[in-house]
Amino acid sequence: MNFQNDVLLASHDKPVVVDFWAEWCGPCRMLGPTIEAMAREQANQWTLVKVDTEEYQDLAIEYGVRGIPNVKMFYKGQVVAEFSGALPRPAIQKWLDENLPTPAKEAITEILALDGDFPNHEVIDHLETFLKENPDNLTARTMLAKHLVMVEPDAAYELLEAVKEGSEEYDDAQDIRTVGEFMAFEPTTPSPASEALVKAQDYLLHQNPEKGIQEIIQAVMYDKKLADDLPRRSAIAFFHLWGQQHPLTKKYRRQFDMVLY
Repeated sequence: MNFQNDVLLASHDKPVVVDFWAEWCGPCRMLGPTIEAMAREQANQWTLVKVDTEEYQDLAIEYGVRGIPNVKMFYKGQVVAEFSGALPRPAIQKWLDENLPTPAKEAITEILALDGDFPNHEVIDHLETFLKENPDNLTARTMLAKHLVMVEPDAAYELLEAVKEGSEEYDDAQDIRTVGEFMAFEPTTPSPASEALVKAQDYLLHQNPEKGIQEIIQAVMYDKKLADDLPRRSAIAFFHLWGQQHPLTKKYRRQFDMVLY
């Protein structure tokens, strides 16, 4: 067995599942026949490589194998998933289904790499093309809804109808609906808070999210309870949808928290 060739290089063509095992390990002997049979049946999707940790202790140390059996999936030279213990066949199949790459998964990963400020018309074009072939992909539907909600709210809400409570995308869907509520806000009576929200709408529509979040925080300072807590809820929604690593979240989340409390 040549790990460089059989695993790292081979994983650029097809995922390689590595079973770290040893002859003395009882659970390994339970897992082995199951995963070997699955590898034969699914040879067009992935390859199995068995690594005896007694013979290849250096590999076990390098890849952080602390107990066996330990199974790692390599793809494009990297570990992308793993599990430990003698799992039953249904659990192994679930693990494979969740982690094996597919053209759809790879396409959505490439689109995610473009994601950031919204709306972004390049991202919208990519997502609309992707959804023509993958209409039930909830990640894509939710991301497209995020990019449409400020400019085509009805289309965004229609996309979100498929996102049900309990799904991974549900919290994002709720935040997107909050952004839609924020964009639809029209003041009934003039006030500093409502004026700040209207300014924020304009800034965000014209690709100036920093000025937009500044005005939303101003609205929180003036009257965070306005329109059923809309200033507070809107700020939280934008921070969530931007993500913790977004420059504006890093810059303004602490300021928002100080104003809020």
